[in-house]
Amino acid sequence: MSKEKFIESISKSYSIAGGSIYLGAGILQGEILANAKVNLPLRMMSRHGLVTGATGSGKTRTLQLLAEQLSAAGVPVFMPDMKGDISGMAKEGIVNDRIKERATAIGFDYKVSGYPIELYSLSGKLGGQMRATVTEFGPVLLTKILELNEVQSGVLMIIFKYADDKQLPIVDLNDLKKVLNYLTEGAGAAEIKNDYGKISSATASTILRKLVALEQQGVDQLFGEKSFDIDDLFEKVDGRGVISLLNVSDIQSQPAIFSTFMLSLLAELYQTLPEAGEVDKPKLVFFLDEAHLLFKDAPKAFLDQIDQIIRLIRSKGVGIFFCTQVTQDIPANVLAQLGNRIHHVIRAFTPNDVKALKETIKTFPKSEYYDMEQQFTQLGTGQAFITVLNEKGIPTETVVTHLAPPSSFMGPLEASEYQAQLDGSSFYKKYQESIDPRSAFEMLEERMVAARKEDDVKKEEKETRTASTARTTRKEKSAFDEVMNSPVTKQIGRELVRGVFGMLFGKAPRRATRRY
Repeated sequence: MSKEKFIESISKSYSIAGGSIYLGAGILQGEILANAKVNLPLRMMSRHGLVTGATGSGKTRTLQLLAEQLSAAGVPVFMPDMKGDISGMAKEGIVNDRIKERATAIGFDYKVSGYPIELYSLSGKLGGQMRATVTEFGPVLLTKILELNEVQSGVLMIIFKYADDKQLPIVDLNDLKKVLNYLTEGAGAAEIKNDYGKISSATASTILRKLVALEQQGVDQLFGEKSFDIDDLFEKVDGRGVISLLNVSDIQSQPAIFSTFMLSLLAELYQTLPEAGEVDKPKLVFFLDEAHLLFKDAPKAFLDQIDQIIRLIRSKGVGIFFCTQVTQDIPANVLAQLGNRIHHVIRAFTPNDVKALKETIKTFPKSEYYDMEQQFTQLGTGQAFITVLNEKGIPTETVVTHLAPPSSFMGPLEASEYQAQLDGSSFYKKYQESIDPRSAFEMLEERMVAARKEDDVKKEEKETRTASTARTTRKEKSAFDEVMNSPVTKQIGRELVRGVFGMLFGKAPRRATRRY
């Protein structure tokens, strides 16, 4: 198998006329061949992608490499910072011997550079506070966060439907709890019984407990106003796309929350962006790191929504890249829509690992240059099996690639640098303070106060009528008692009693003896 044939085959497969992202150079029989350049067309970035690999295989640096080149091409990027270690993209990288060696091996003209970034957070502690109203979040995504069963999810649907019909804005969790309590007890329960169905107190109590538990996790502030404006994801600085980093390092113990929140952003992008059709480069590329968290224990309605978004958001000019450890973390219907694949090493230590490896290989185009099962387990750090879609949408040759190094700093910013980044951000100031608008809580409270006042008036009127009736009764009783207690009445009564009892006992009246 000649190097020349390999280089020719890879160069032909990855030759791109338009804008592209340089990924690295091909490897054949352990040798890095700089002329076998591997590129990813910018126009195919909206066909979505997948980055996988075992822990320590270099996935995070691959995402950094993609984000940098997208930014340089004027494409904004959104990505989570799982461990708080990629904020260093804001400053230039450091040239060392390893970087020089890698760049030389692939024939890459390496230059350090920093990139424009924005720092966001769901807790509000590590960046601009990202929020969404509960109404914007919707019942399907909220079901995923609260881990509700089918019955509880149905009740949540009723609550949202009622709020929509009655124009009750559910902004934060206090609003949601208020509507839930109102529809479970008293007038609210009677109001919805015919049109929406009855909500059992047991189900309502379970949902309420889960809402309280969510508040205790310290992330209830992600629900409210100001809600995040997705237009802020499309910012550019000096022609370069801004890389928006969502730092979730402080809430890693609540993975369902941040993964679902990111999906809510995607849903909003899908609902609000106009159709773009085929574009030379995407309007935005969205990275979903730790993607397996998004699908774990997800209800069917949730999975259906993801599937719909992935299928249709491409036409809005938005590309989505999933990042996880193994291909099997992604449902088959979603995996089928990911045209660009970058797979780092797979560790085959267990029977399940071997099975996962075999299934992953089946998703790649066959290659005459590699024993893929053997090669997959021998990839080094910063190396990956790659296949992408060329400019015509045809899968490229599968190639083992020695990836290019990122040009920005590979690590977190220092604390002072991080704070300076926040202090200089207009978006951090924009979302720093929350707003408490008039919403469902206040509206229902006013309604309940008015109902209580009405009840008090009715109660007072009833008490007045009762008192009046009692006075009339007392007057009548007083007159009756006066008559009944008079001497004449008593005498008549005694005679009547005697007469009656005399008849009852059959005694003849005693005749008076007349004396002469």
